[in-house]
Amino acid sequence: MSTAKFITFEGVDGAGKSTHLEWFAQSLRQKGIDLLVTREPGGTPLGERLREILLNQPMHAETEALLMFAARREHVEQVIRPALQRGTWVISDRFSDASFAYQGGGRGVSISKLEQLEQWVHGDLQPDLTLLFDIPIEVARQRLANNASLDRFEQEQGGFFEKVRQAYLARSQKMPSRFALIHAEQSRDEVQQNLQKIIASI
Repeated sequence: MSTAKFITFEGVDGAGKSTHLEWFAQSLRQKGIDLLVTREPGGTPLGERLREILLNQPMHAETEALLMFAARREHVEQVIRPALQRGTWVISDRFSDASFAYQGGGRGVSISKLEQLEQWVHGDLQPDLTLLFDIPIEVARQRLANNASLDRFEQEQGGFFEKVRQAYLARSQKMPSRFALIHAEQSRDEVQQNLQKIIASI
């Protein structure tokens, strides 16, 4: 593999993307690919501290967006870009598409403001592939129902997540060459069969 790839996993809370991310990463490692798994918000010591604030501290929607991109700037410069430059593939649990979905779709932050932040923070860096785990919101909510410790995003109501979901779908339709849509309401085996085809294609 001569060129390292940057792959992101996206989807609403409860879609199961984090579970499948580990399987996906392990499948690539078995093919001899050197890769790094990371997450957003987080991925750096500062990013993880900001994650704790973002997931637990109430704040204005635009403050939330600014902090997400501040954490992302550190993530790009300290982790993602150096890994790609040394030939290591990067798989990130969320990236900027999440800001367009959650802060844009869910919170109503201006898309033009988010686009400005995206250009400022990582305009020349975009994922090579984004796996969007799409799921009916009622199914996602059922999956989260047994979780006793929900963060402030997971505690949002179904209407919020429907806005997030539609924003994700709109973004995927805007950039179809980058996105692969995964129907996450399927069984684990069915989802992994779809992921196996994607692995074979890359």
